[in-house]
Amino acid sequence: MAEAVVLYPSPPIGHLLAMVELGKLLLSHRPSLSIHILIATPPYQAESTAPYIAAVSSTIPSIVFHKLPKVTLLPSTDVTHHEFLTFEVLRLSNPSVHETLLSISKDYKVHAFIMDFFCTVAFKVAVDLSIPPYFFYTSGVATLCSFFYLPTLHNNTTKSFKELNLLLNIPGVPSVPSADMPKPVLDRNDQVYHIFINNSMYLPKSAGIIINSFESLEPRAIKAIRDGLCVPDGPTPPLYCIGPLIDDVDRRSGARSNAAGEGALDDCLMWLDKQPSKSVVFLCFGSLGLFSAQQLKEIAEGLERSEKRFLWVVRNPPSENLSVAIKEQSEPDLNTLLPMGFLERTKERGKVVKSWAPQVAVLNHDSIGGFVTHCGWNSVLESVCAGVPMVAWPLYAEQRFNRVLLVEEMKIALPMVESETGFVDSSEVEKRVRELMEWEQGKLVRERTVAMKHAAKAAMSEGGSSRLALAKLFESWKKE
Repeated sequence: MAEAVVLYPSPPIGHLLAMVELGKLLLSHRPSLSIHILIATPPYQAESTAPYIAAVSSTIPSIVFHKLPKVTLLPSTDVTHHEFLTFEVLRLSNPSVHETLLSISKDYKVHAFIMDFFCTVAFKVAVDLSIPPYFFYTSGVATLCSFFYLPTLHNNTTKSFKELNLLLNIPGVPSVPSADMPKPVLDRNDQVYHIFINNSMYLPKSAGIIINSFESLEPRAIKAIRDGLCVPDGPTPPLYCIGPLIDDVDRRSGARSNAAGEGALDDCLMWLDKQPSKSVVFLCFGSLGLFSAQQLKEIAEGLERSEKRFLWVVRNPPSENLSVAIKEQSEPDLNTLLPMGFLERTKERGKVVKSWAPQVAVLNHDSIGGFVTHCGWNSVLESVCAGVPMVAWPLYAEQRFNRVLLVEEMKIALPMVESETGFVDSSEVEKRVRELMEWEQGKLVRERTVAMKHAAKAAMSEGGSSRLALAKLFESWKKE
């Protein structure tokens, strides 16, 4: 029979991008494989990934997408809680996952069912069909440590992390303030917290965990997992660090129509071509990140006072009680959102773009000297691979945890420090931009980031650690 691997990403575009890159990597090692990707349809931005999927399908025929039927949510479902909404869609999609896996198994020898951590609800489906279940973890090894160790932390306290106000000691990770744990697990009374506890308990039961990171970026966290320190009461599955996987071509297709995407690409790069080398700070906050109107004004004032060149992606503030952009947004009115006269006063050294920019192309442009980021893992890896130092400004998910790692462990970012309410004033924006672009601390972070760029390239080269990990993964399938 022909050989296949089935991949199951969670709905957000960042998770899909990483999973497709994994599919491409598997094909590069064994072109005869057939890669099948299951697509659960969320009730939000249902068609937002369609252009990206179409672009991949048209260029890589060995990757086949299976769109699962849209599910019907209960009327009582809280549609403003996007993590719970995602889990509900995945839970209700399980019968379709079973049916699709069964269908694929009739025509192929399925070596592995590789699921996103969010998709753990489908673990038992694979086991029931005797298909080895693997996880593809789309964030870093250190956050994986935290989820391996989450059941232990849960059993050691009766309080929510947001109430503890202490430093947590997790194997392989710097001491982390309890309030900086991944956002969905901060509140013990939130139903999503208990879903994450359950998912974490399935990690050790898997046939292996594939992760988008590399040995020299997170050596301490990798050693802690391999030494069994994160699962004190049982075995730890094999860990395969096969990254960094970067989507350097197709991302724009997933954000806009091709024509609009190409226009934005050309517009940004033409402006950057006119700027001096390493002189521009780039501000971009992921596919879901949003700021209030007041926060946007503070960022503008900080950038103006910094006197540094900048390229800034601005989106409309959140609406309908949504803190992240899970609904399609209209184009922002920059003249209304930004301080009066800001665009005119900064036109010689700054460029503001609406909603979206070709992030990978921008980060790899010679004029970019720094990146203010929300600390999403895809963005972190893209910045590392471009050798661009960061200012870490987390907004949601595991990003506050990532900031601790980027600043204290990896030393490739400076922290943006917010108030207790999460607000950042203009003086902090000005300070961090100046620090990154001209102060000694920024220089040290830049040198460290450039070193990691070279390490990333070595990991993905012939004989590199990530190539060897990929070979071991295929070897494990041969032993079945």
